[in-house]
Amino acid sequence: MNATGLSEIEQARFNMVEQQIRPWGLNDEDVLQALFTVRRERFVPSEYQALAFADIELPLVINSVDTRESMLAPRVEARLAQELRLQPTDCVLEIGTGSGYQAALLAQLAQTVTSIEIDSRIAAFGEQNLQRNQISNVQVEVGDAHSGWGTAEYDAILLTGSVPSVPDALKYQLSIGGRMVVVVGTAPVMTACRITRTSAASFDTEGLFDTLIKPLRGTAVPKFKF
Repeated sequence: MNATGLSEIEQARFNMVEQQIRPWGLNDEDVLQALFTVRRERFVPSEYQALAFADIELPLVINSVDTRESMLAPRVEARLAQELRLQPTDCVLEIGTGSGYQAALLAQLAQTVTSIEIDSRIAAFGEQNLQRNQISNVQVEVGDAHSGWGTAEYDAILLTGSVPSVPDALKYQLSIGGRMVVVVGTAPVMTACRITRTSAASFDTEGLFDTLIKPLRGTAVPKFKF
């Protein structure tokens, strides 16, 4: 994409992609195109519009109330999307809707996205953002999905918050050949991993990159291990 003649906001988007995201191992052209297509500024809380393209997490403030949740930094959102290795026919389960921006990226790359949010206020905010941006292949539902959601199998699963360990029930919601991307660990040491279901009872796990993000709400760190 040529930056010549871009408006101020499009120049900021271009800089986000070319200076923050692409150098951080982003080379999937479909993901890069999704970053230009989905208007991130339309998902950011109004108080933080000026920081829509900044390389930081942004607080999810809804109607002047701090939900204590955040939008992930753009490069992390982009990298998580890339590591799912999505195909246009894929059905995706996202756990943690947040602003709806991550789901919007996934929706550009897959057939359908089911996004689960434990906080009804955040779910409503994310759903409104998706509707306002005419993204029709995302279904937002309210509930606690950290240990699974329903009985359907999915081609890809993304957790947008970290977990101390990955529940087996969630892994078994992958179809054979399906991929889950999840940040595993407790602060200050966390690793983004891709788990691939290779057969009915077998999974391969690959460490992708180190990061640090907030825990998925609904998960707890055990105090004792036996």
